[in-house]
Amino acid sequence: MFRHLICRVKSETPKENYRVWLLRRRIRILKMRVVEPPVDVKEAFYRFSPSGMMTVDDMLRFLMEHQAQKTATMKDAQAIFDIIIFHRRDRDRDRDRELHLHDFFRYLLGDLNLAHPPSSKVHHDMNAPLSHYFLFTGHNSYLTGNQFSSKTSVEPIKDALLRGVRVIELDLWPDSKGNHVKVCHGRTLTSSVGLQNEKVAKMVKETFGDMLYTNETENLEQFLSPESLKKKVLISTKPPEVYQNTQGGEILKNGSGTATNEGQSSQCNPPEEGEHIPDEDEEKVVPEYRHIIAIHAGKLKGGLKNWLSDDPNKARRLSLSEQELENAVKTYGTKIVKFTQRNFLRVYPKGARVDSSNYNPFVGWMHGAQMVAFNMQGHGKHLWIMQGMFKANGGCGYVKKPDFLLQGGPNDEVKVIMGEGWHQDFHHTAFDYFSPPDFKTRIGIAGVAADKVVKETATIDDDWLPVWNKEFEFQLRVPELAVLRIKVVESDTGSCDFGGQACLPVSELRTGIRAVPLHDKKGNKYKHARVLLSIKFEL
Repeated sequence: MFRHLICRVKSETPKENYRVWLLRRRIRILKMRVVEPPVDVKEAFYRFSPSGMMTVDDMLRFLMEHQAQKTATMKDAQAIFDIIIFHRRDRDRDRDRELHLHDFFRYLLGDLNLAHPPSSKVHHDMNAPLSHYFLFTGHNSYLTGNQFSSKTSVEPIKDALLRGVRVIELDLWPDSKGNHVKVCHGRTLTSSVGLQNEKVAKMVKETFGDMLYTNETENLEQFLSPESLKKKVLISTKPPEVYQNTQGGEILKNGSGTATNEGQSSQCNPPEEGEHIPDEDEEKVVPEYRHIIAIHAGKLKGGLKNWLSDDPNKARRLSLSEQELENAVKTYGTKIVKFTQRNFLRVYPKGARVDSSNYNPFVGWMHGAQMVAFNMQGHGKHLWIMQGMFKANGGCGYVKKPDFLLQGGPNDEVKVIMGEGWHQDFHHTAFDYFSPPDFKTRIGIAGVAADKVVKETATIDDDWLPVWNKEFEFQLRVPELAVLRIKVVESDTGSCDFGGQACLPVSELRTGIRAVPLHDKKGNKYKHARVLLSIKFEL
């Protein structure tokens, strides 16, 4: 509120008075309103303490029945009482040994009643292979800010470790004279590779000593468990002889530090898979350098389908950018899940994220990727989600994957081979006045949310007898409720005309090369129009 005063001020000139308005703010001391317990709190309190005062027995019943703390004990309830009474004002501590409604309300809002209390207790099974866990993973862990011009420091590494990060990425390169190894970002290793590998191996061994884990054999059929690897440090990088097909990666002739410039492409052609001609330096240092690598990384020759091949005699790590993964799951979602049951998949931010921003981690997690690498020096909702995820399991940095990502699961594949019969069921101008139709097939699963997916073949132009030969993979969580949907459309100049549809229960499909008759929009079967499929549903 404002109050105004009117003053008259005399001037030196007679008969001239000036009216001046002065405003004065009324200052009020505001008293904080006492928050009343909401209805839900009152109802809970009086339900378990009808006398209006809560006893220890009442608290125990509340914990077990309302809060679903089935293992709560009288000792737990008494401990809550003792803490609440201790924090009362001095004059109230000895007055009542029971709780008032307000005491109960403050307890519900306090740290004794958190939805997810901080805990150092690891409660997941830690005896499964390491590939069965999500790992809290950093990206370019040594950078203090953006990916382009920020400084290199040990501080972000220390901070990440204290926050629970368990996979730290370092890029190790020689200095300008090639005499020392240093951590830096964005350089290209062009000389003294053998010498640097030798120095890296020596530095790693001296730094970690007995903490460094090394394999007795290079070809591990599966990784050891987190429990058996306690207090150990594992090195994961590309072994020297790995030559990559570089669709989204680089070729390394002699190896380097951890993976760098993974998003860059190259036009070099790698040698045939398995072929390797070591140079003079490599022959001298490879055994020592290779020995420190516990988890081998790299991409096999060929495209993504080869990269995701699972060698039963050798578990390994594959790295994909977030963009590569998003593209890969459209066609190879099932293969990715199966690959990650024994092998490691690391996903890293695309190169355009120079501001150290992050991406949606669930694309990787949903397909079993253990190392969804994040810029811990960034911020935003995706980093908050990552931090929230790894508060689980006592904040140890390891979270056991859900069972559906670990089970072998059926190898569900459908190949759309070809189609025929439209020229008999449709007029020759039904789809196009001047040429044969341009057909494509959409195929997918209708069912529970986790199983829903729609994919499609390429368009075959100007052909009444289209041959697609396109294979699709599906991973079904609930095949009993899954329906295979097929729809053929004629796609020409942006418009799509209906060419038939079919819906079949997955649980009763027959394996092998099978014909599927198509139906019109009302569900009536065409006489001739049909598609030929190769079906592999392992139910």
